[in-house]
Amino acid sequence: MRTRPQAPAPGNTRTPEPTPTRNPLHFGYGTNGLADLRLDDALALLADLGYDGVGLTLDHMHLDPLAPDLAARTRKVARRLEALGLEVTVETGARYVLDPRRKHGPSLLDPDPEDRARRVDLLSRAVRVAADLGAHAVHCFSGITPPGTDQDAAWKRLAETLAPVLEAATTAGIPLAVEPEPGHLLATLADFHRLRHALGDPEALGLTLDIGHCQCLEPLPPADCVRAAAPWLRHVQIEDMRRGTHEHLPFGDGDGDGDIDFPRVLAALSATAYRGLTVVELPRHSHAGPHYAEHSLPFLRKAAATAVSAHAPVAVPAHDEPSTTPEGRTA
Repeated sequence: MRTRPQAPAPGNTRTPEPTPTRNPLHFGYGTNGLADLRLDDALALLADLGYDGVGLTLDHMHLDPLAPDLAARTRKVARRLEALGLEVTVETGARYVLDPRRKHGPSLLDPDPEDRARRVDLLSRAVRVAADLGAHAVHCFSGITPPGTDQDAAWKRLAETLAPVLEAATTAGIPLAVEPEPGHLLATLADFHRLRHALGDPEALGLTLDIGHCQCLEPLPPADCVRAAAPWLRHVQIEDMRRGTHEHLPFGDGDGDGDIDFPRVLAALSATAYRGLTVVELPRHSHAGPHYAEHSLPFLRKAAATAVSAHAPVAVPAHDEPSTTPEGRTA
């Protein structure tokens, strides 16, 4: 079993002051952007390219969480990760792994308790897989508020449904890293804190911060989001994105460019106590996954090497009130 670095303890709500210490960042690539490759081939590719780790999305083609002999298959993947020297975070954003007709369904918010239980079972399986892999964390999200469900009822349902998953994560010693997702009930950092307080600030509850989502709809620029989120960071996803548009974009590909100042973001991330993976999240680019995996790592390494000081004045896009952004077509 791989040894998982200790997650930093939750802090208070005050934004931590930047320090002169810079911690090395560990870059990974998400298997949801390599869906046309066998898992073993994807892992070998990432190791050959020099990645530190992998964001492993449990899906029908990659360590299917619902197929027989999950524990035995997980042990095999753990040995492969160990041999390749890859760290791992387990992600649960597979679009149709539970329902062939509903994207990301059923969710933690479904009106039918049996449907919610299916999502709880998937997340509980993911926690067990993560423990056996020695993963940094398990990623999850809230889901979209079902039609006809008021906000207060949805928040109550989310807290109640997530409770047994948090209990399993606590027992396993695996952080559960909730991702604010555009268009979902839990869409912003403020929403994460609402859930955290509703649950009594459990130690096992952490945050997945998607840098592109910060650019898309947060009132703060992405680098400031990193600093504000630092005490709860358990997983980081990264890609380019434009303000107000939820579309995951590759790095530096001409007309596909977004608006993110990556040196500034990576400087802020390096100044935190975060020790997990920073995973490239391009789920709509599997058709050319090996190309984007090869291109992304040098881009990120260069941006990290030229990262500006967190105190340096840098022009950033205007961030006023959060956008009302639909879920989009990229998650």
